Amino acid sequence: MAFFHSATRLTHAGVMTMLAAAIAQAEAMGQPQCIVIVDASGELLGEVRMTGARFLSRKSAMAKALTAASIGAPSENIPEAVRPAIGMASGGAVTGLKGGLPIRINGDVVGGIGVGSGTGDQDAEVARAALAAIGAEV
Repeated sequence: MAFFHSATRLTHAGVMTMLAAAIAQAEAMGQPQCIVIVDASGELLGEVRMTGARFLSRKSAMAKALTAASIGAPSENIPEAVRPAIGMASGGAVTGLKGGLPIRINGDVVGGIGVGSGTGDQDAEVARAALAAIGAEV
């Protein structure tokens, strides 16, 4: 029986690279965003609310990041039928809104990114740009 496990972790340099890439993509789209990055246990590693992004979108971006990290899949994969109940049961920490993606390196989920303030498609596009910047699986 194994008592220890080695794990890949996202570094601060990776977080900063992801934030910079996400900001660049959002600026190219002309859509200011709230961007949140968490580790595999849901701890906040980095975030930014771009000038002009809706302040309440920070909460949805956090929920998207937490959801993606927790389920190891896009936040939109939460089944429609359970979204209200799971949202209430988690105090709003879980959402089925589009724009949350897991950060996966060599098959291991090392965290999640959540983006909010644009349309769901815009949010997901910004998140994918951040993943691509560090070579994470998209």
